[in-house]
Amino acid sequence: MVWRLLDAGETVIVIDRLSTGFDWAVPPEANLVIGDIGDQDLVAKVLREHAVEAVFHFAGSIVVPESVNDPLGYYLNNTVKSRALIEACVTAGVPHFIFSSTAAVYGTPVDNDPVAEDAALRPESPYGTSKLMTEMMLHDAAAAHPLNYACLRYFNVAGADPAGRTGQSTRDATHLIKVATQTALSKRPFMQVFGTDYPTPDGTCIRDYIHVTDLVEAHYLALQHLRSTGRNLVANCGYGHGHSVLEVVDVVRRMSGEDFEVRLTERRAGDAVTIVANSDRIKQELDWQPRYDDLEKIVTHALNWEAALTRRNTGPDSAK
Repeated sequence: MVWRLLDAGETVIVIDRLSTGFDWAVPPEANLVIGDIGDQDLVAKVLREHAVEAVFHFAGSIVVPESVNDPLGYYLNNTVKSRALIEACVTAGVPHFIFSSTAAVYGTPVDNDPVAEDAALRPESPYGTSKLMTEMMLHDAAAAHPLNYACLRYFNVAGADPAGRTGQSTRDATHLIKVATQTALSKRPFMQVFGTDYPTPDGTCIRDYIHVTDLVEAHYLALQHLRSTGRNLVANCGYGHGHSVLEVVDVVRRMSGEDFEVRLTERRAGDAVTIVANSDRIKQELDWQPRYDDLEKIVTHALNWEAALTRRNTGPDSAK
């Protein structure tokens, strides 16, 4: 997102406590402030000194099984600190707020496939609930204050910048494509598939995988929408079709040329069976036109980035 904004000529300030991120990932043209979004004094100072006009809120914990084991930690990091950030923006008079939400707010859809934004909201994990609570706070804050917002409900983000400038670098990552590419490149001795008895064609969970570059473009268009119309927006970001876990593993094997070890194991707590996006709203409202709706392309870009991390000796085990 920072690269996209810089490419568009925007001035960008990044606040990150670097709990999972890295300072080297922030382009030198952006201003990096190391700190926590829950620190309202720090956030207020940054908003004031830089006359911030829009906030993109990506900070949060995102591992579903971890949220089941540590619900209070997730409500603190994802909900309480989001409240602090929203309040700081309201106090500073920031007019535009774009929130990184999640398809986990839907849980496993019962009647909607693909799932649309007006489907029942039934999160099945504290992670999904913590994100939904932030959506609710934004809705209510915007009704009471001169703030407009976009909540973009991601499905499964993957891939990397096609130009090779950045990609997922998280230590101890849990995202399927990240884990599979690491295993293909011998960074892990094996990978696990959690659950093979789901009611799907091959027994594994089905997800809608979206290339990070298409997702970033959706955010940029959302910013332009808020600036030009002032209308709030809640929209799904996905491609409208899904792939099972075993299908993804097969594509990573084919694109890497490596037949790595996959171990089948029990289900994880909190995993929904199938979630696929109906993205008609964002296409109609923002004229969003995905460019990378191709699993082989997504996997290739992820593999390229993983190899680049190895070359620069800044992978998950050695990054500082």
